[in-house]
Order: sequence, then C-alpha cells, then structure tokens
Amino acid sequence: MAESAACPAFQLGRPRYDQGSFLGRLRHFIDIIDPSTLFVSEKQLKECIKLLDDYKHGTLPPGVSDLQLWEAQKIKQAIIHPDTGEKIFMPFRMSGYVPFGTPIVIGLLLPNQTVVSTIIWQWLNQSHNACVNYANRNATKPTPTSKFLQGYVGAVTSAVSIAVGLNVLIQKANKLSPATRMIIQRFVPFPAVASANICNVGLMRHSELSEGIDVLDNNGNVVGSSKIAARHAITETAFTRVVLPMPIFVLPPIIMSYLERLRFLQSNRRLLLPIHSFVCLVTFGLSLPVAISLFPQMSQIEVSRLEPEIAMATDCKVVTYNKGL
Repeated sequence: MAESAACPAFQLGRPRYDQGSFLGRLRHFIDIIDPSTLFVSEKQLKECIKLLDDYKHGTLPPGVSDLQLWEAQKIKQAIIHPDTGEKIFMPFRMSGYVPFGTPIVIGLLLPNQTVVSTIIWQWLNQSHNACVNYANRNATKPTPTSKFLQGYVGAVTSAVSIAVGLNVLIQKANKLSPATRMIIQRFVPFPAVASANICNVGLMRHSELSEGIDVLDNNGNVVGSSKIAARHAITETAFTRVVLPMPIFVLPPIIMSYLERLRFLQSNRRLLLPIHSFVCLVTFGLSLPVAISLFPQMSQIEVSRLEPEIAMATDCKVVTYNKGL
C-alpha cells in the first residue's frame, strides 16, 4: 500500500501530483526543473518517448513499472515542448534556468556597479529571460521571427532603462550616506528586473494576445482559439516573473551585508565572491519552483468567461489551456 501511495498508477499526459494544490504543483515543477534532465542523452530521450508511445498504443513490454513511466514522462516534459513537440534548446529549458541563469544573477548583484556594468548585466539577464519566455511560451500559434525580435528589443530596452535610471537617481541622492547608498544600490536590481520581466513576458508573447491560444475540452480536443485565455495565460506568467526575482534579489544582499561584517571574512576577502555565488545559487534554486508553482501549467477557465463562439462550440463548462512557463 505504501508503495502505491508513493507512486500512483501512471496516466499518460496527466501530472503525477495533484495540480489542484500548491504542494502538488511544487512537487511537479521540482521534477520539471530537475537539472539532471540536462544530461539525458538523445538515446535515453528516444527510449522514453518510445516507452510512452508503447503505453499509448497498448504495446507496453511486460515488467515496465509505473515509476519507469512517470520518469519517462518527466524527462519528455523537461526537454520537449508540449505544443511543438520539438526539443527546447538546453539553456532555455526550465531545467536549465538556474544553472545558466545563476552567473547572470551573481553579476547583477555585484556591489559598486558602474553604468556600463549595469547595462551589460541587465542586457544579459533580459536576453536570457526573453529566450526562456519564448522557448516555453504557448506555441499553438506560429510566431513570426520579426515579432520575436521586436519583443526582444523592447524587453531589453525597458530593463536597461529602468536599471540605469534607478542607479542615476541613487548616485544623485546627496543626502544619503555612502553606506546607505551602497545598500540601496544592491536592491536596485529587484525593481528593475521585476518591472522589466513584466515587459519581457508581454512583449515576447504579444502575438498570443492578437491571435489567441487554443483551448481544449475534457477529451483534449481543441474547441477554439481564445484571446481572453491568452490574456489570462500571460498575466499569470508575468506575475510569476515578479515573484521569482523577489527572494533572489532581496535575500542575498541582506545575507551578504551580514556576512561581510564577520571578522573571518574581513580577513579573507577572496572568499566573498564564492560565498556570494553560493548564496545566489541556493536562493535561485529555491525561488524558481515556488514561483512557477503559483499557477498550474495547464490552467482551466470557465467557458462562460470566454468568447461566445467558444461557448457555442462545446458543451463543457470548463476548458483547459497551456499557460506556458
């Protein structure tokens, strides 16, 4: 009984954990962002896809356990986009967000930033975010390359403008003591990144608002394309991108300002950067699953709240859409 409770019966395309609760979504997304999936070989991926196909067609070899099937689905979900069926480029997968994003976070949080260094780190951060947002978008409708480039330029420009503007304001605040100014400068990346992240999601996924996204009935059949569902999807994703940097850009400066006063670190200054890097990595690693667990990836919405033509196309009371990550 304990074994079946720990590993429920496999259901193709369904999450292993209850998506109706935050804890269930958290466990689900910890699987999705597991960095070990970055090391899955092409052969392993093909074996996982074949195993799931065999299950779908009722030709599963004897002796395959539910745990093996859940693991195969986890690997496929971490690597393959649910709408396009294509592999997501490794640095832009959710499982690669922390490993590839942490060096940028460390750079953003370095003290005594100049205007040039602020521009460089903000550009790198929003470039990475733009590619992650695009790679994990709802892709039920094709997005022209021109719209991707427009969104990218807008996202990066907004991030750099906000960050540089805040830094200039702080430097001109003559009433602040040097110590206070340095502490405030350490917190500048958060409002800059949070507001830029909203612009980033909106601009990178703007085509969804104009063209709509597919909504599915209880059997997974497409019943229509909804701009209202697209608005919900982008709003939910943007909110997670505001929550995500909150602990990342707030906790490390607080922790480091305390650690820097320790006598041991004052006499071993070369250890500050490795410790700072470790604090950023841990905070980022904890923040990501919490933020993306706020909403289910496959979100539901009442048909009565959508366009009239969708209500006419289905008898379902509730439809499902891919929010994206």
